[in-house]
Amino acid sequence: MTRTGFAECRGRLEDLDRTFDLKYWQGQSAAARAMAAWELALHAAKSEGLDVCQLRFQRTVETYQQQEH
Repeated sequence: MTRTGFAECRGRLEDLDRTFDLKYWQGQSAAARAMAAWELALHAAKSEGLDVCQLRFQRTVETYQQQEH
């Protein structure tokens, strides 16, 4: 059976570097990378017994104003 939509790299773990991973993720859209990060956050929260309904992305808001001379 042929699988589509999958990328695969084979080898011994000690012989592999991050080249394959970097190339794969750089080829994904920003939305796909954000979704993967969110899925990892959900998995981590569930494994720690946290309520995943309470999770939110952290946002930092800053304002910059031009100084008057």
